[in-house]
Amino acid sequence: MYVAVDDTDSVNGNCTTFLATEIIDELCGDMDLIGYPRLVRLNPATPWKTRGNGSLVMRFGKGKGVRTHIGNIEGKDIFCFERSERYEPDEDSVIQRIIPLIEKNSEPDSDPGLVVSRKKPAQSMYWKGVRTIIEKKEAEDELERIGASKYEVRNGRGIIGATCGMAWRPKDSTLELLTYRPRERWGTERVFDPLSIKEADDNLLSTFNSWEERARKVTMVPSTPCPIMYGFRGDNRLDLMKGKEIIKSEPVGRWMIFLTNQGTDDHIIHGPEELIPDRSYYLEGRVVGSRHIPGGHVLTDMQTRFGKVTVGAYEPSKEFRYLFDNLSEGDVIGVMGELRNEPRTLNAEKVKVLRIAERFEKISNPVCCGCGRTMESTGKGKGYRCRKCHTSSSEPQMVRSVRWVREGWYEPPAAARRHLSKPLKRMGMEQPIEFVNKRI
Repeated sequence: MYVAVDDTDSVNGNCTTFLATEIIDELCGDMDLIGYPRLVRLNPATPWKTRGNGSLVMRFGKGKGVRTHIGNIEGKDIFCFERSERYEPDEDSVIQRIIPLIEKNSEPDSDPGLVVSRKKPAQSMYWKGVRTIIEKKEAEDELERIGASKYEVRNGRGIIGATCGMAWRPKDSTLELLTYRPRERWGTERVFDPLSIKEADDNLLSTFNSWEERARKVTMVPSTPCPIMYGFRGDNRLDLMKGKEIIKSEPVGRWMIFLTNQGTDDHIIHGPEELIPDRSYYLEGRVVGSRHIPGGHVLTDMQTRFGKVTVGAYEPSKEFRYLFDNLSEGDVIGVMGELRNEPRTLNAEKVKVLRIAERFEKISNPVCCGCGRTMESTGKGKGYRCRKCHTSSSEPQMVRSVRWVREGWYEPPAAARRHLSKPLKRMGMEQPIEFVNKRI
């Protein structure tokens, strides 16, 4: 039995992952959790998303096979099983047990949706949900096709995310260990030791996006009034659990490890036939110009097969903007990012410098080949002339400029990365050392 829920939080607080732990706590008394609970991020360009646009998916039944420790809720250890027996819980009973939890753990301005099903939606629903914007009716038609049950509050927009999240069949995946604060501490300042997070990041090589060394800044602790204390991300369950022991923070009431699509680049559309706003693309092009706009933002124009596209590197991306400052006309780059409608810009998440153009700078006026004297200018744009020999030249002496930009991938600091954006660390790559040294 698959259970999926979405759209219970808002910018003012709460968290759908916390609701997932409540559902697990409620149902795991007489059922088993099959596989990890899943945190499935969907299209980050959706205009009406709250924060991370994530849906939560769980599978319940009677477990068998390997049992894995993945969490603790108020002192009760939580395990998941690798597979399930044929037994399936009653759908209506499951829904009735979850409804009170949704009512208790959703924000007044949210639009929750709950889906319970014995079959998963078509995989295409996931790819539509993570890359495009779909209508609620399309999700409802798919639920009707597979015979799923649903429950919704207000406009029930969460039905869309719940359906798309349930449809995910991972090609690539990561893990996140989320810890939660006791309810009485929600909305208060979080207490933690930043250097303990640095220690975990330094020693556990499969983890990512937890610490930014250059700024010596923690990037895994939220600043919103949500229930989460921190989210520790990585590729290895044992590393995450070791990290939980290393990291020093205020006492937490519960923790849970989720299987996620974070850090996979699943939202990126390659080789698009057309460019539609509110989607994310990888585009290649030749740099034709760059400019700064108020607020510390950098806009770079590149010529692509779709014509000129403006790439935006905005102030929150900090030193990532230096890359664009040092690109030159003629450089060829590939950009991953969200296409915004107004202003129409491709907001850069990651950049691959494909080819560096040669750039030359003047070092002096030309030298006369007859007498060896330096020629004088005859006027702007009119060339040069030797006063003694009357020889002339149209070009000054030039030297190839040193370019610190090198071919390779570039990314913003961890605090400015999107949930879905794949870190270079997971790609087995590092930024060119010239860029790292330049931006320190």
